[in-house]
Amino acid sequence: MAATRDDEPSGDVLYEVVTVGNAMRCAAIHADTGVEVVVVGPAGGSEIALKALAFRKLKARLARE
Repeated sequence: MAATRDDEPSGDVLYEVVTVGNAMRCAAIHADTGVEVVVVGPAGGSEIALKALAFRKLKARLARE
């Protein structure tokens, strides 16, 4: 498992945000392990909120591995 004592992923997290039509796609990639998760939201929504959601999803995924 790639997490610290506070249950936060250790290492860097990279984000890719792409808007396609009326949807915004955010991928979060854990740099050390290469684990990637993707979330999709409305294009008019908050990019910061979408990144936070992707981070939480990545954190949960890393906890399972």
